[in-house]
Amino acid sequence: MHKSDCLNLKLQGSLFVQAVKLDCNAINRLHIHSKLQKIDIESVWNETSKSITTVSTNDEALVETPRPAKVESVERNSIAEELGFEPGDKLVRINNTKPRDLIDYKYLIAEEELNLEVLDKKGKLHKIHLEKDLDDDLGLVFSEALFDGLKQCNNNCSFCFIDQQPLGHRKTLYLKDDDYRMSFLYGSYLTLTNLMAKDWLRIETQRLSPLFVSVHSTDSKLRSKLLKNPRAGLIMEQINWFKKKNLQLHAQVVVCPGLNDDENLTKTLNDLFTFSKGKWPTILSTAIVPVGLTRFRPENDGLIPVDEECATKVIDQVEKLQTKFEELIGSRFAWLSDEWYLLAKKPLPPRILYESLPQEENGVGSIRSFLENIEKATANLPSEIPIDKTCSWVVGSLVVDALQPICKKINKIKRMSLTIIGLESPYWGKEKVVTGLLTGQDLIDGLSKKNLGEELYLPSIMLKHGESKFLDDITVEEVSKTLKTSIKVVFGPDDFVKKVLETTYHAIS
Repeated sequence: MHKSDCLNLKLQGSLFVQAVKLDCNAINRLHIHSKLQKIDIESVWNETSKSITTVSTNDEALVETPRPAKVESVERNSIAEELGFEPGDKLVRINNTKPRDLIDYKYLIAEEELNLEVLDKKGKLHKIHLEKDLDDDLGLVFSEALFDGLKQCNNNCSFCFIDQQPLGHRKTLYLKDDDYRMSFLYGSYLTLTNLMAKDWLRIETQRLSPLFVSVHSTDSKLRSKLLKNPRAGLIMEQINWFKKKNLQLHAQVVVCPGLNDDENLTKTLNDLFTFSKGKWPTILSTAIVPVGLTRFRPENDGLIPVDEECATKVIDQVEKLQTKFEELIGSRFAWLSDEWYLLAKKPLPPRILYESLPQEENGVGSIRSFLENIEKATANLPSEIPIDKTCSWVVGSLVVDALQPICKKINKIKRMSLTIIGLESPYWGKEKVVTGLLTGQDLIDGLSKKNLGEELYLPSIMLKHGESKFLDDITVEEVSKTLKTSIKVVFGPDDFVKKVLETTYHAIS
């Protein structure tokens, strides 16, 4: 029997969504809820795992039959371990029902009496009957959250970041997730344009709420134009459906200068705000994020990048609306992502103005949250370390100034020298870039002539979740060898401080 204490579901959501860990025990029968755990300080491109399948969204008959759910690990001292489950086993049915995904699985195993059909690694079918307490978890972790395939996007947005990358890299970078289940489980944004009747019914009956919806515009014609999909114009009717069913949403608006900004943005935010009122609001929050453009985007796409002037204008516009919203419901309701303030060269709002950080995973208040957490992590720094240490910390050029105070505080430690380096991204053709989009080649080009010291600290947000690959498929090991510097990947404030204070390191020859 192989044993494992791994509780993490290694599955990732869609573009610009935080890498997450899903604790299966956090989902109960009556109200499934997935808490997104932040790994780092910014939004990141997040891709699906390589073994996931996809399904057509245009024909209900083409939806794939659920495959057996492959077990990745078994929780120690769990019911599943007692039953003899091993990694590689495949769960076929629960009480004669094939689970379509992790959501179905959690509903089905909540019963006190279970009949399981399981294929072992040799392909032998086992039928298992067990009795347990209501809602007890089995302790299984699967390789995928979706057992019947990923619903892909059927829109053709000019500003889609997936279409703005070079060809030739790993296939998972080109999958366009628009699956409502991934939205529920991981907080990835969907457009609602590919939902079929049975999907709407399932959202209602299983109470899959809240979902995260990319609205972009509440004007029917404009949204259809932005998404290049006539079904996109149904957004207000769809939001009203959620209201009637007492289901909730978080919204997002990607601002494309000259298209959905100015009065269109004001109208959209005011329209969405009408769903925020009452004891049970339909829309809980709205994030406003700037369009991201790369050098690989198609020519004559009609898109304009956000510059300092544009960012300043949008900040002034939204902050006036925030004041009005707060006066009416006691919440600012709509928040600008951190990028707006960094592009406008304005100070980030105080942490308190982000309230409960409802859009943190979307890059809204994430830097303030990181600074708050690192303040706690550095509350009891030593006055001195036993040996001299020179090291570096690499981040995106857009955030380097906001993170300088952390460096200054750590450098007050005697014998410690930490340098923070903000890099541009020639790979994407961006002078101002968030950390999560830096590639291996960006690091090689930007750091090769710098004195990095004994160690280089690399935020995990740059890498594919669970692996050491950058977005250009270069590995951490390759970058380390080229730069002739030891690289340590850091996972959040506590891990960063811990590794900075370590006084043992490995030289790279």
